[in-house]
Amino acid sequence: MVKVAVLDDYQDVALKMADWGALPDDAEVQVFKDHLSGVGDLVERLRDFEIVACMRERTPFQRDLLSQLPNLRLLVTTGLGNAAIDLDAATGLGIVVCGTNGRGYPTAELTWGLILSLLRHIPREHDAIQRGLWQTTVGEDLNGKTLGLLGLGRLGSRVAAVGLAFEMSVIAWSQNLTADTAARHGAALVSRDELFARSDVLSVHLVLSDRTRGLVTARELGLMKPTAFLINTSRGPIVEEPALVDALRSRSIAGAGLDVFDEEPLSPDHPFRELDNVVLTPHVGYVTRATYELFFEHTVQGIASYLAGTPVRVLNPPVLPNARRLER
Repeated sequence: MVKVAVLDDYQDVALKMADWGALPDDAEVQVFKDHLSGVGDLVERLRDFEIVACMRERTPFQRDLLSQLPNLRLLVTTGLGNAAIDLDAATGLGIVVCGTNGRGYPTAELTWGLILSLLRHIPREHDAIQRGLWQTTVGEDLNGKTLGLLGLGRLGSRVAAVGLAFEMSVIAWSQNLTADTAARHGAALVSRDELFARSDVLSVHLVLSDRTRGLVTARELGLMKPTAFLINTSRGPIVEEPALVDALRSRSIAGAGLDVFDEEPLSPDHPFRELDNVVLTPHVGYVTRATYELFFEHTVQGIASYLAGTPVRVLNPPVLPNARRLER
């Protein structure tokens, strides 16, 4: 019997999104809907599993956890990169890490949902109607405003295209962005300080790394207009959270649309929950039916391929999977 754990299935949909019957008959799949954050609790839960399937960065797998899971042989993550997995530790422990393909557009779509929700006060007006009120706010236009993109890659470029459709001026900055690349996406390359100072809507689209962690500090937020909005659908730690809370409380910026946070799920007493100039979503940028179907289809495929001795989409090639694959 091969024991397979599926973690953090918040919506209880994992088994409905793919044909888990494609796994060998002796594969026993157990789905966990709740989230555990403590290493000790995770060790207790996962110690008997040979295969674990995880959803993005919901549960980190660092050396301290991996080293206490002696039965673990395969870790499947959704996506082809997961900063919450210590690949070097996995390799050293003989654990194969595989990924899945994903879709490039859902997070860009959610970005515009947050922008429109903020500038047109959609959640507030919805709540007002439910309470019997009518037209309680005055919204802001997008037409003619400046959209600033901190990052103009796969997602940032999609957000830029929509901004142009709204007849916004688009400016962008990232460390390696060139003027030619920016121009190809209808944007103007500016300095980092100019990006923050000129943007009416500033949207973050960088990969979290040592270089980008804490990139947006109180200094950068202080450059922004008091009428400007910050959007982050990338990763929470790119923006220093206490500095953002201070900026929102003091109204030194107009508001923020946030899908990502330093710690997830967001704690019940987090100050973001008390602010009236934020729109918050629970890291659902990638959470769409089409994405989940692809994620879980490839998860099942990844498990089946590993058990057959031919793992696919391996993220830590130094592991010799045939030597460590489960005996069946």
